[in-house]
Amino acid sequence: MSEAQPTAADLARENEELRYQLEEAQDLINAIRTGAVDALAVQSAEGPRIFTLQGADQGYRTLIEQMNEGALLLSEDATVLYCNACLAGLLGRALGEVMGSEIDEFVPPAFKDYWARLVQKGWKGKSKGELPLQTKDGALVPFSVSMNVLAFNDTPALAVIVTDLSAQREISAIQAQVEQQNALLDLKTEELKREEAARLVGERAAAEASRLLEGISQIAWTTNAEGVHTYRNRRWYDYIGRQQGQGPPAGRSWRERLHPADAAPTLALWHQSLSTGQPYEVECRIRNAEGEYRWMLGRALPSRNEQGEIIQWIGTYTDIHEHRLALERIDQGQRQLRDNNEQLTRANVDLDNFIYTASHDLKAPISNIEGLLNALLLELPAETVQIEPVQPILELMQDSVNRFKRTIEHLTNVSKLQKEHGQPSEAVDLAAVIQDVCLDLDPLIQATGAQLEVDVAAAPTVLFSEKNLRSVVFNLLSNALKYCCPDRVPQVRLLARTEDEFAVLEVRDNGLGLDAANEQKLFGMFQRFHDHVEGSGIGLYMVKKMMENAGGRIEVQSELGVGSTFMVYFSL
Repeated sequence: MSEAQPTAADLARENEELRYQLEEAQDLINAIRTGAVDALAVQSAEGPRIFTLQGADQGYRTLIEQMNEGALLLSEDATVLYCNACLAGLLGRALGEVMGSEIDEFVPPAFKDYWARLVQKGWKGKSKGELPLQTKDGALVPFSVSMNVLAFNDTPALAVIVTDLSAQREISAIQAQVEQQNALLDLKTEELKREEAARLVGERAAAEASRLLEGISQIAWTTNAEGVHTYRNRRWYDYIGRQQGQGPPAGRSWRERLHPADAAPTLALWHQSLSTGQPYEVECRIRNAEGEYRWMLGRALPSRNEQGEIIQWIGTYTDIHEHRLALERIDQGQRQLRDNNEQLTRANVDLDNFIYTASHDLKAPISNIEGLLNALLLELPAETVQIEPVQPILELMQDSVNRFKRTIEHLTNVSKLQKEHGQPSEAVDLAAVIQDVCLDLDPLIQATGAQLEVDVAAAPTVLFSEKNLRSVVFNLLSNALKYCCPDRVPQVRLLARTEDEFAVLEVRDNGLGLDAANEQKLFGMFQRFHDHVEGSGIGLYMVKKMMENAGGRIEVQSELGVGSTFMVYFSL
């Protein structure tokens, strides 16, 4: 038989009973909160259990109700026997929803095992931990829980104090932010201290530099690391004709006083030194008090601290105006010298061409004259050639032709010498060359009865052209024999020695000699000082040219009526 369905009246009566029970429970809770009752009956499987608030005291209950932390009592089956209003508020629930419920309802699933371990540990003694609890709207709020066992009507209960950690975490976050800000402030403070220390070091360095730079004769100055002037000594203000601080700053600025042609390159070098830390050096013109631009040598070096950072630049300007003008005069003189050398080179080329042309063009007519003279001798009767007026004239004519031919030959040799500069040299046996020349001059040696002494052991070889060396020895030895003194036996000594970086050949004679006034003219072309001896006056000129072309030289010491000594210097 099916169960009868409740009528509307039954449902209304049941609702009324439930409402009455709810009001009764609410009244009970209020009574407990206000201290009106000191006991609580809770229905369990073994029947109703009576819980009394031992030592119930209005002051304690008021304290618990008004404290900022949540408080609750748990039975052994985790039923909430009591909780204060703070805990209900933290969970966002009514007090009646929490009282009599199981605390596990508010623990998130992920933390239930952790909560169970805390509760288990709390029943054994004391327990502490942190976990989130779920509010009515589903939000998770971090809490700190502290547990301890209390006797509740001779029945143990687990007292739990619940503390909201949200504010503490916000405070921790704020503290962390404050600590971070404090750390930044500390760093900034340290940086400011370092900057202040660096500034003090810079000021002391600047003061020391100023003290030292006032005592020097150059214009001296300092700048900071960025190139801004921090000091100029008295020399600068004397140079521009102003007192320190007098007039607008532009009138005291070195940039404004640079010569327009020097401004751009000078400033470029200065900025390059500032950016690279390399020393600064420049030559520029700076206007003085009279409006005159004078050349200055500007130099500056960076001054660094212990960390290697540039703290200032120390520089000077040195007046090099006269030196620069002297260099310009030297440069102008060198340019003029180059121009003169070019003119001389062209003149030498023209002279070579002239000598070549003259010697070439004169050979034909003189050969014709010589041929005509020979033809004339063949045409004239023998007795006519032998008569007194004709024979001397013919001999003079032949002698003139021979001298003309020798002159042309000498001019050709001079032209060749002009082109021999820088010709390669070789080690030549000096004794062998002298012996060969002596054989060529043997008739002259026999004719004069000259006594020769040769000693070249100290410098047996010289670096020279063998052909030219033979010509040098031939000219000097033949002159010593030709210009001998008729009153004494000719004595000629050929000696060799070394002196510094030269091998020296000396040719000494006791011949006619020269006075000091003629010594410098001796090596000129066509210079002759004794007409009684045949010669062209070109031999010593050629010797001088040959020696100079090879990097050597020739000198003479002579005394009239005593003799001469020619010294030829060959480069080693």
